[in-house]
Amino acid sequence: MTTPAAATGTTDAPTRTTADGLDGLLALAGRDLGHTAWREITQDRVDTFADATDDHQWIHVDPARAASGPFGRTIAHGYLTLSLIIPLFGELLEINGVRMSVNYGLEKVRFPSPVPVGARIRLSGRVAEVTAVADDGVQMALDFTVELDGSDKPACVARAVYRHYA
Repeated sequence: MTTPAAATGTTDAPTRTTADGLDGLLALAGRDLGHTAWREITQDRVDTFADATDDHQWIHVDPARAASGPFGRTIAHGYLTLSLIIPLFGELLEINGVRMSVNYGLEKVRFPSPVPVGARIRLSGRVAEVTAVADDGVQMALDFTVELDGSDKPACVARAVYRHYA
């Protein structure tokens, strides 16, 4: 079932899909999950990520130096953009009736466009496939696109794989 999520002030409102149990997940194969609300990328978030990963490259954390760099301002780490798929995915799909869900990995990740600090991103997703796996589970492959507000190119495209167990 798909329902509108919280209003965002745009006519392009986000949606949230709910799946009940493994049968509900299997029924999602090939389904477009829509998109999330927009989320602003702040310098504080970028700095916190830099501290967590020990990646303090100036293009991420030094606004004065980055102003004269290739992007004209600081940009988010690619892996920060990728990591935001996890909480954003929770806005797209609610899964009930499973005992455990695990991130099984990624099959493909690309960063076609940098995310400038102050920009807004949102996630769109499509369930590429859902297959039964051992131990009373299903494996879902999802195609995600992290959209960059005002850009024709996405910030990130990835195929993520999750396993869910009854």
